[in-house]
Amino acid sequence: MDEIRIRELKVFAYHGVYPRENEQGQDFYINAALRCSTQRAGISDDLEASVSYEEVCELLQREMKAHTWKLLEAAAEHISAVLFAKYALLQELVLEIRKPDAPIDADFASVSVCIRRKRHVAYVAYGANEGDCEQQIEDGIAMLDRDPFCMVARMTKPLKSTPYGGVEQSDFYNGVIELQTVYEPVELLHCLQGIEKAQGRERKEHWGPRTLDLDILLYDDLVYDSRELTIPHPDMMNRDFVMLPLSQLASHVRHPLTGKTIGEMARLPMERHVKA
Repeated sequence: MDEIRIRELKVFAYHGVYPRENEQGQDFYINAALRCSTQRAGISDDLEASVSYEEVCELLQREMKAHTWKLLEAAAEHISAVLFAKYALLQELVLEIRKPDAPIDADFASVSVCIRRKRHVAYVAYGANEGDCEQQIEDGIAMLDRDPFCMVARMTKPLKSTPYGGVEQSDFYNGVIELQTVYEPVELLHCLQGIEKAQGRERKEHWGPRTLDLDILLYDDLVYDSRELTIPHPDMMNRDFVMLPLSQLASHVRHPLTGKTIGEMARLPMERHVKA
């Protein structure tokens, strides 16, 4: 991947844990590597086909001066979100914020925070069967799209399906979202859970009714397992109301465990849970 690099951009700003840092300010130095394809710009000699390093420098200075953070980590995350939101061409970012005058009682050259972020493609299932389901789905997806670390690329229309799991309840409205996100998997999970809660989700009964349910199905080609999250979704292939809409968006994508495409996996009978 090509890189556009910025080295030791000096910015005077007011960030730090101690009040005097917020009041007196100090110099910060920023290093950035923006990874994107520059081939079209090189062939056409057109700046619009690339990312302007002058514009990026202005953005970095503006964002560092417009806010006050205690942690360099917070400054770096905010700036990364702004850069990814502004430049669709940007695929990966390495961003370092260096603080040579940190108030540390030690002999040192500099301290810094360096983060590495990239765009990921995630497929997220949505479902609802309590309240105004379609409105709750619309509101929840709008919240997701407004998140600075996410962008809803495509989504399927809600389809009506019978409940899964044996709990007596109303029919569901289900579908799938194709999402571009800078969140790592667990942070994406927490984001989705926050949106569920904002839409009135209460976790009272396993497989029970809900105002909004958002589940990560796939995240790039990642295989991941922890106490709170498993990717790919372990039960997705048994849910017709997931596989049918997922195949509309990602028929070419291969399941990282089975090696089969979603289109191949979705060709199994789908009459059991989906209503016309």
